[in-house]
Amino acid sequence: MWAIAFLGAGSAFVESTLAQIYKEVDDGQYRGGPAYYIEKCMGLKWYSILFAVATVLATGFFLPGVHANSIAIGVQNAFGMQTWVAGIFVVALLALIIFGGIKRISSAAELIVPFMGAAYILMALVIIFVNIEKLPDVLALIFKSAFGSEQAFAGIIGSTIAWGVKRGVYSNEAGQGTGPQAAAAAEVSHPAKQGFVQAFSVYVDTLFVCSATGFMILMTGSYNVLNGKGQMIVENLPGVDFGPAFTQIAVDTLVPGFGSAFVAIALFFFAFTTLMAYYYIAEVNLAYLYKKIFKGNDSSKKYVMIGLKIVLLCATYYGCIKTATLAWAMGDIGVGMMAWLNIIAILIIAKPALVALKDYEAQKKANIPRENIKFDPVKLGIKNADFWVEKLKNK
Repeated sequence: MWAIAFLGAGSAFVESTLAQIYKEVDDGQYRGGPAYYIEKCMGLKWYSILFAVATVLATGFFLPGVHANSIAIGVQNAFGMQTWVAGIFVVALLALIIFGGIKRISSAAELIVPFMGAAYILMALVIIFVNIEKLPDVLALIFKSAFGSEQAFAGIIGSTIAWGVKRGVYSNEAGQGTGPQAAAAAEVSHPAKQGFVQAFSVYVDTLFVCSATGFMILMTGSYNVLNGKGQMIVENLPGVDFGPAFTQIAVDTLVPGFGSAFVAIALFFFAFTTLMAYYYIAEVNLAYLYKKIFKGNDSSKKYVMIGLKIVLLCATYYGCIKTATLAWAMGDIGVGMMAWLNIIAILIIAKPALVALKDYEAQKKANIPRENIKFDPVKLGIKNADFWVEKLKNK
């Protein structure tokens, strides 16, 4: 995961900068992402449509189950609530937002998440500090396990690398094509600014948050390890499946009886806001498909969007009641569908993002105040950046 963070930061910068360069205004909202920059920069409409279809399937069907499952398992471990009950609660709350447009709930969740995130990181750092004498041994275990010199893990080095890449990409979203959808919605004076934000977020997520969680779990011994065949090779927690329980037990070592509830609540807010983001991403790409393929009036578009909402809610409930293994397997399919298509695209069309980067750096070196840095695609020879051309005309 650490290795993928350094590689992912570069891809996050490129894809998010491209999303800003080629974004559009649709129904008063900024819309953009891989489907838009593939069409406008590569000129391959069929490829952009393929990516949009993959993204609607991934974020509308395959991925919601992972986060829903984490919520259900976390709540079950903490409060004994049955997963089907948790599923009904999550689906009902999500339906209120995406069907009823009840923005107060989503706004409240978005306000609470930063505080929960700060509290979670603080808790992790305290646990690491309390167990600081174990840090050298944990670091040694990490590197020995990664490079196959630790006997217990020597036979699964290939699997270790594969899992590190999959979970690293899943966590920081670098290269998979979901980050650019949010990046395109941001209001900035230069596309490179948003590229830097997205690149920095990769380091924060993987090198800080995920590392803090990993150290917390390893230092407290709150984990089990399976080999590639599903056989247990390390069993510190008999009868405990992988998932939120590892983190909950780790926090419990500091404050007994508190960890399960705290992690379950934090996980609910983190995962629930991600579910809302998945709906937004699926809607953006379905709107793109509707515009390019599905010709019809506004009423037919409305029914298409209703269908998307129903599918996403069903996928969310299904994830709550099924096993974590199945949920993650479906999530891996969704991430893989988007990542392969997007990474191939940004490798081919990275040039406009690099041109934007050089332009931004040149303006910085010219001592232009950051808030006054502007983006002129015509001057830079970047075509089809219609949003920015119009923005300059209006000014």
